[in-house]
Amino acid sequence: MSKFSAYGATLVLEGDPIAQVSNISGPSLSLDTVDVTTHDQANYWEQHTGTVLRSGTVTFDIIYDPSLADHVAVLAELVGREYAGFELQFPNDAYNEYVFDAFVTGFTPSAPVDGALTASVTLKVTGEPVLVSTYSP
Repeated sequence: MSKFSAYGATLVLEGDPIAQVSNISGPSLSLDTVDVTTHDQANYWEQHTGTVLRSGTVTFDIIYDPSLADHVAVLAELVGREYAGFELQFPNDAYNEYVFDAFVTGFTPSAPVDGALTASVTLKVTGEPVLVSTYSP
């Protein structure tokens, strides 16, 4: 069984890697369920069935440079209120990546007195995020 370091993971917006990304989480995939328990079933245990697959969110932190084109583009996606194409490329030997469309729904800069200028970004995935093995380093 292989194990991989996350170092070198890349988040790509419309074909351009986003610079200075420090942490990436997601997509947070989930399945909604609905209770289908009935009065005439053989036991008292609840029963459920799956309904909607949720594409979830992707969050990432950047060392924020307000003049860097990549960071300006991320903020422009939020203001433009349109979804864009993203790729989350993993640094493994198979070159796996998630390919998905998402809206930028959050952009929160942070400027601590004793730290770096950063920003936390939230993406809301729309549609199916697909895990593929297609990108080339």
